[in-house]
Amino acid sequence: MTFATLPALVRPLIESRLPDWLTPRWFATKDEAIALAADAEIGWFDFYEKPDMAAAIGHATAMRWLHTLYAGVDGIPLDQLARQGAVLTNGAGTNAVGIAEYVVMGMLSIAKGYREVVRAQDRHEWLQNPPSKVELAGTRALLLGYGAIGQLLLPRLTAFGIEVSVVRRSPGPDMLGPDDWRPRLGEFDWVILAVPATPETDGMMDAAAIAAMKPGAVLLNIARGSVVDQDSLVEALAAKRIGGAFLDVTTPEPLPPEHQLWSLPNAHITMHLSGQAQEKMFLRGADRFLANLERWHRGEPLEHGVDLQLGY
Repeated sequence: MTFATLPALVRPLIESRLPDWLTPRWFATKDEAIALAADAEIGWFDFYEKPDMAAAIGHATAMRWLHTLYAGVDGIPLDQLARQGAVLTNGAGTNAVGIAEYVVMGMLSIAKGYREVVRAQDRHEWLQNPPSKVELAGTRALLLGYGAIGQLLLPRLTAFGIEVSVVRRSPGPDMLGPDDWRPRLGEFDWVILAVPATPETDGMMDAAAIAAMKPGAVLLNIARGSVVDQDSLVEALAAKRIGGAFLDVTTPEPLPPEHQLWSLPNAHITMHLSGQAQEKMFLRGADRFLANLERWHRGEPLEHGVDLQLGY
């Protein structure tokens, strides 16, 4: 018999579909997860707070497979998993549709000044002219990261007539490599960060990169707050050296109420909601787990595995 420690949140989606050889143990709190972790060969320890996840995983010393709904694995003790010989599967791509649509929404909202339209409605004011008349067609975007989100973003952006340059770690035809994009930052109207959070990407959008952006350009971050030098970004936004920023992620999260970013008129803060902006997140995550569960039982490689050395 194989023991699995699983979140009660997904119990209605998977309990009736679990095989007879698996004994599930359900948890609703961090303390329950920790209490049930020691015997788990299979674990799914998702919490909103990454330290809570790490605490539960730290007690799962017999675990050989960890599954998570999250795409980013920052905060998960990858070194411990490696020592145990455990495999990690993640949710990369599970939320990609919603996140890709969120990026398009942000670009349209900024291009058309739609936030000001909403505020005018709140004031019951009939605007005579649109706050902005920028067209997406004919603009240029730099897309850093070509995972599941980037691959969905590219056709959506090109459909609007945006010229997109893609940056990926292993560039293909018509793509830029990790050392090619910085000298070209001044060419783009939109800079979109969709990279995984790893030591390699930490602070990649630093003060020099922000200073090199085209005046009026907009930075969109759907990766992690750690990818951006946030203090330098605040300075650039306050001085209006760039056009704006659409930030689904910040450092820290939640962003403190007194933080300057909230008050900058050219900063759009979306509270890390993009991954939740779709209806099928848990259903997709459950289906992925169950499909891998069958592979696990047959001794086959699991899909959507994470390289514990690279961190994605």
